[in-house]
Amino acid sequence: MHVEVEICRAEELEQRRGLTSELDEMWSYVGKKVEPRWLWHAIDHHSGTVLAYVFGRRKDAVFLQRQALLEPFGITRFYTDGWGAYERHIDPEQHEVGKEHTQKIESKHINLRTRIKRLVRRTICFSKTTTMHDLVIGLFMNRYEFGVAL
Repeated sequence: MHVEVEICRAEELEQRRGLTSELDEMWSYVGKKVEPRWLWHAIDHHSGTVLAYVFGRRKDAVFLQRQALLEPFGITRFYTDGWGAYERHIDPEQHEVGKEHTQKIESKHINLRTRIKRLVRRTICFSKTTTMHDLVIGLFMNRYEFGVAL
């Protein structure tokens, strides 16, 4: 019997396996609860780094905007909660549904809701306009996730 062992750095191994991503969306509202606004984001499954995010309704068109932002990453596997847009637009061979692989993104939700009060479901701190909602959350994401101080 012949056994072959190959030693490589973790980054190289990750590159060979292909990038995996957790996808999810997070609900908040603008003005009143009947005006929902969704933060759609994607993170690297292994590092937890935010790869892309967009704001919008819970519609396929917004999902496709985020997917367009993810295109350059060459993601080979997506982990989701199984919402309809994921089922309709992600190749089943690249898609895995289940909470066991979306723990990091769910943890990000908790951190965001803790740090940004306008994302808490029962609060008096809410955005009155879509522009302010997206601006405040976008500034937070750019500062704390991407390290861009504006």
